[in-house]
Amino acid sequence: MSVIVLAEHTQGVFKKKVFEAVQYASAIAQSTGTTVSVLALGTIADAEMQALGQCGAQKVLHVADARLDNLNTRAYTKALVTAAQKEGAKIIIALHDVTGKAVAPRVAANLKAGIVAGAISYPDLTNGFLVKKTVFAGKAYAYINISSDIKVITYMANTFPVKKGEGSASVEKLEVAFDDKDFAMQVKEVNKVTGAVPLSEAELVVSGGRGMKGPENWGVLEDLAKTLGAALACSRPVADSHWRPHHEHVGQTGGTIRPNLYIAVGISGAIQHLAGVNGSKTIVVINKDPEAPFFKAADYGVLGDAMEVVPRLTEAVKKFKEAHQ
Repeated sequence: MSVIVLAEHTQGVFKKKVFEAVQYASAIAQSTGTTVSVLALGTIADAEMQALGQCGAQKVLHVADARLDNLNTRAYTKALVTAAQKEGAKIIIALHDVTGKAVAPRVAANLKAGIVAGAISYPDLTNGFLVKKTVFAGKAYAYINISSDIKVITYMANTFPVKKGEGSASVEKLEVAFDDKDFAMQVKEVNKVTGAVPLSEAELVVSGGRGMKGPENWGVLEDLAKTLGAALACSRPVADSHWRPHHEHVGQTGGTIRPNLYIAVGISGAIQHLAGVNGSKTIVVINKDPEAPFFKAADYGVLGDAMEVVPRLTEAVKKFKEAHQ
């Protein structure tokens, strides 16, 4: 019996969030007296999979089928169900991202398992199997007790820091009985943004809103983001006005992010925007409107003109870095 984790990769490389999910599973396994197995799909080097042992995995089950390099919901579901049955897994972990949201509910239905989507805590085992998650766009918490024999959890990335050890996982080939129906729908092409820190992976994010007045003023935010090593984001009105590309839009109708630091510049803080960013560890708001709702949600607020405040902040960060090199 084991805890099993679905680990997705990007061009054969596991991102930080995968190591975090494995570490999350490892903590659960220690509490329940079992081990961690990871399901890896597609074209991945053995060394990359073995590295998952640094976060607590004992075994990696590898389905070496190149058709799985890109998400295929039906095939991924069959592979994860097969792996769970082989390992006798009672707890199944996936990330709360596009892949996890597509696959985990199907796996739960196949295995007649209870499911919690978007967990932000380790399960409380003192009285059942209690899992905490956010509800109502992050304005409240729900505690859900999974009473089924098999349990499925999708985990919110960037909830716990990754602490790698010296372990190494063994790699075993897993054969899955796919049929033509499993690949009836195929991904022909994937276009991804390159040369920038992906928002889903970013620990630092600089974001702008309509208060920036226009795309010609975005240079000050780009300078700050480059100095911090941060990703760039924006509010929906900015993306709708084509000041910035839509993949940078965060909020209820855009991406949901949980960075360690979120700097919001010229964003009023409507609830639709807050829904996508209120999981951030620290929120800094820069706005010249003292009545901006975002100040109520901020950990730190700066009342001032972005075109004056942001360049000064960038220079201060540069001086700090130079002094601490």
